[in-house]
Amino acid sequence: MSARRHRSAVACQHCRQRKVRCSYTVTGVPCIGCTQDGTECIIPQGKTQTTPRIRQFVPPIRQNGPENGPRIAEESRRSLPPRPSAPADAFIAPITPRAERPRSVGGATDINTSPEDNRSLDEERTGAEIATAALGRNRRAGQAPFYTGESPGFGSVLDLCSPPQQPVQRHILLQPKRSIPLSAEDREYLQYKGVFNLPRSDTCNELLRAYFHHVHPILPVVDVTAVLSSYPSGESSQCSLLLLWSMFFVAANYISTETWKQEGYSSRKAMKHDMYSRAKCMHHNSGETDNTVLLQSALLLGFYHSEVDLHMKPWYWTGTAISLCQIMGLHRCPSSAWLNSSIPERQQCLWRRLWWSCFFRDRWLSLTMGRPLRIDIRDCDTVLPSSVDMLSDVTGLPEAVANAYIPTDLPHLADCWVTMIHLSKLLGDVLSLSYRPFGPYPSLQQVEATEAEILLVQFPDSPGTDRSRLAAFYMYHLQLHYQALLITFYRPFITKAPEGLPAAQQQAWQSQIRNKLDAAALQTNSIVDNLAREQLLDFGGPMTPPLLVPAMQVHLLNCKSSDGIIRRLGLNKLELCMMILEQMQHTYPSASIFRGIFLGAIRQVFPDYMVQPSKPETAYPVPQDAPLDDPAESMVISDDVIGALMNEASVYNFWETFNWM
Repeated sequence: MSARRHRSAVACQHCRQRKVRCSYTVTGVPCIGCTQDGTECIIPQGKTQTTPRIRQFVPPIRQNGPENGPRIAEESRRSLPPRPSAPADAFIAPITPRAERPRSVGGATDINTSPEDNRSLDEERTGAEIATAALGRNRRAGQAPFYTGESPGFGSVLDLCSPPQQPVQRHILLQPKRSIPLSAEDREYLQYKGVFNLPRSDTCNELLRAYFHHVHPILPVVDVTAVLSSYPSGESSQCSLLLLWSMFFVAANYISTETWKQEGYSSRKAMKHDMYSRAKCMHHNSGETDNTVLLQSALLLGFYHSEVDLHMKPWYWTGTAISLCQIMGLHRCPSSAWLNSSIPERQQCLWRRLWWSCFFRDRWLSLTMGRPLRIDIRDCDTVLPSSVDMLSDVTGLPEAVANAYIPTDLPHLADCWVTMIHLSKLLGDVLSLSYRPFGPYPSLQQVEATEAEILLVQFPDSPGTDRSRLAAFYMYHLQLHYQALLITFYRPFITKAPEGLPAAQQQAWQSQIRNKLDAAALQTNSIVDNLAREQLLDFGGPMTPPLLVPAMQVHLLNCKSSDGIIRRLGLNKLELCMMILEQMQHTYPSASIFRGIFLGAIRQVFPDYMVQPSKPETAYPVPQDAPLDDPAESMVISDDVIGALMNEASVYNFWETFNWM
């Protein structure tokens, strides 16, 4: 016998006449039926019920205490000692606590309705809201983006309700869902993890300035105005603490040594690890439901490396960001929704930046880590970005705030970013052309067409002799990406000629390819040399060390030459890159990884090769019994990795065979 379903005690006149269940007690006026039918929702007099009083639990806000000494070592840190810091509520609205009340949205609660019925009605309401918004009948403007999906997904059902000349909108805006309320236990756990203990105010200022100078120009994933317009005044209703910790984590790469010392850390890496831990804790436990904030945070956390997870966190977090992008439908161009006045132009620009930032990270991580491409460009039709997309959310920012945090040559950096996205698209074409295990081998015509497209890349005009050091670095960094792209393109053809090339021409053609490969690797060394001479290495970011790997592999291949001069030149060029990685390894773990891998490979070719130990970056004197070993010396490099690294036909698949134990 089926369980008896309770009838709602209140129904509108329209639903009573049709003898159907009314959702008034859950959705309020209008109900789902009247919304769908476009009729007036009238509730009979005397049938309404009062809303029960809500008991709300407000958890205590943790106060920051006096300075209690420096932080303990990274290995044993559980939470930070209280110390003077910027209060968390100066950056973020309080997290909504759990409210003890019946489940109800926008209307009265029927005490005769079972919880199961309430949940079903709530789910029906969501489905009806999706349908009415997609069909253009929703009278209430929403803010949360929702993507109904393409055919043959469930969203295609709505096509039956719309005339052929007026396709159903795939990108719609729904009413935002309330953040998942936190229990007292959850909030206590977040407090224990230290997420409410922000750094000192002057440190926060330096972190934000570093972020917008060094991170935003290459990964413009946050709304500048939404962050900076609230921060200086202390009003932070628009600023998420999750997003703030994620920004601080990446920005810690660029702050001064004195800053992380004053914050009580033993090293820059310790500070980064602490901030990453807090951002990750917020990402998983804060109850955040805004997909845009979760996407922004995931992209930024994708710069974290750790031996615990075999340095695969960049791949994990970037995959999370791409999934969120596709959930929101940012990979498709919503032409009908783009024309909808309810979607602000600035929001459209941010969505485009988010999608192409995911695309950028997908292509270069695939190259660096030897993993498959996650994004199939054939499934995407979002228009390519322009510099206006990056500059749009800076307009209207107070001049004093802009001068304090925004680089003066942001328009030039925006042009560099647009070129970077174009290079990323070409990199994806190259990886799809030559590096798929079961794909057809490229023809000579395809190779020539791709090479012509790469050689036609136009770089932004140099701002002149008065350009800032930041602008100079980003021009060099753009060139490093370009040379890495060229090497990736040419490398497969030094061992195997494309289809359609006459046998009589193969040797001469491959010799030309090898010369082009060597020229690109030499150009990479020239760029690195300029960065060192102009003292711009401190501007290097998490993506800088991987850009040296393609050229270093070419130099390593030359170390195997039978010609003694070529062998020595190859080693000299390789050592320059090794010195740069040594300089960067105190900040970026990937630099230590690459240096250790190539050190093992060099010793395979030159068994007697010796390297000078590097001095670790530390805030305190090193004990006399602590050896100053090179981090690369302690790594165990398997023979499979060395073989993959020195194989002329391989891509950077040593990631897949690296023995970390």
